[in-house]
Amino acid sequence: MTRQIDHYIGGKSVSGTSERTADVYNPSTGDVSGTVALASKADVEACIADAGTAFPDWAAASPLVRARVMFKFKALVEANMDELAALLSSEHGKVIDDSKGSIIRGLEVVEFACGIPHLLKGEYSDNVSSGIDMYSMRQPLGVVAGITPFNFPAMVPMWMFAVAIACGNCFILKPSEKDPSLPVRLGELMVEAGAPPGVLNVLHGDKEAVDTLLTDPRVKAVSFVGSTPIAQYVYATAAAHGKRVQAMGGAKNHMIVMPDADMDQAADALIGAGYGSAGERCMAVSVAVPVGDDAAEALLDRLRPRVESLRVGPSTDPEADFGPLVTREHRDKVKGYVDIGVEEGADLLVDGREFSLQGYENGFFMGGCLFDRVAPDMRIYKEEIFGPVLSVVRAPDFDEALRLPNEHAFGNGVAIYTRDGDSAREFAAKAQIGMVGINVPIPVPLAFHSFGGWKSSAYGDHNQHGPDGVHFYTKVKTVTSRWPTGIRSGADFIIPTMK
Repeated sequence: MTRQIDHYIGGKSVSGTSERTADVYNPSTGDVSGTVALASKADVEACIADAGTAFPDWAAASPLVRARVMFKFKALVEANMDELAALLSSEHGKVIDDSKGSIIRGLEVVEFACGIPHLLKGEYSDNVSSGIDMYSMRQPLGVVAGITPFNFPAMVPMWMFAVAIACGNCFILKPSEKDPSLPVRLGELMVEAGAPPGVLNVLHGDKEAVDTLLTDPRVKAVSFVGSTPIAQYVYATAAAHGKRVQAMGGAKNHMIVMPDADMDQAADALIGAGYGSAGERCMAVSVAVPVGDDAAEALLDRLRPRVESLRVGPSTDPEADFGPLVTREHRDKVKGYVDIGVEEGADLLVDGREFSLQGYENGFFMGGCLFDRVAPDMRIYKEEIFGPVLSVVRAPDFDEALRLPNEHAFGNGVAIYTRDGDSAREFAAKAQIGMVGINVPIPVPLAFHSFGGWKSSAYGDHNQHGPDGVHFYTKVKTVTSRWPTGIRSGADFIIPTMK
């Protein structure tokens, strides 16, 4: 029997007025595990109204009150970690340890948001002119929305709503309909932590729901993480309707391996960063760039047996390196990219297309794939594959290795492996990429810094979480104050100046 997954609005489960639903699958078995309600325009409008009703009181609450709710929410998520990870894995396909890791990375932003009383402090200048003081304050925007991807149904929502809610906004979360159960559970835990109903709402839907959020004037800001074409659409549509927008798109993350690098360390880094979570990460390393043929051969000697021995299993297998892909359609799309790479002339050293797991033949599984001699004009290099596929692009020297990511359309993350400080420093300075790792394969900033790419990987002026997150979810008000003592009478018709 399948479960019905409803919206979570105003602190309660709501089925909505739409009769449209979508199937939710267990990727390990291929079975339908539930059906999720898809919101109508009227459902979205009712959700926005509910959040708008909750906003004035929540905005007026002391930052200390909001911080204490965040502390309680963090404790509740930690107390329910096993349940939440199992729920995530059952709908996404991540192995349990990977699910827990992603939830913990989301909780780090909740921890950051617990410091909101300090983060919202304004600036003060006394006696800027005779008897005049000036100060600034940060105030919430109102109702804000987040549209999040299937690959991180806990982490990315917490990156958004933790900061937004701590700043005094009310948040509407539109998660992926592929794995909707965990976001609903987070909404329940937020109310249990003490947030008033309506502060965090979870609304399921497709383009109809998204377009309503992007165009309704009551929604003041929209955060998005997903593919670049949709990020472009979200940014253009929401901005045209006067909203603040942060829209994170796709990626093609390179890892440069210098000849002096520890090759075993580099190979291990590529295996984890390239194949963890079946490659379904926006910060996955999908391109390895060894510098020089000797480095390429040394790296491939280590990579090939590691890829061949990767253990693929159901999300419940504690020994599995990674699990299935999220849907049959996505698995087939990734296989199709491997077909394209072969047709384009790349050398397929490890072929995981025909992987099948006994007892789980209907699951959405695929083994690891490894390409060598990939060229920059190939589609498998230019486009985001989002699966367990690693491409090796050989570079003759450092300058060519740096040119590859700098000229790529995406600019999310990049890494270099080297023992040479000069090379690392020059690389960090010259890389035209938003997040750079030096002997770190997945350079995702911690919560007190901000996450975001460059070029076609991000649209908008603010990044996710950290100081940028606080700035995105607040507006600055500056107050100039003078009290009556000693003020002369009479009108002044010139613009005020320092005297």
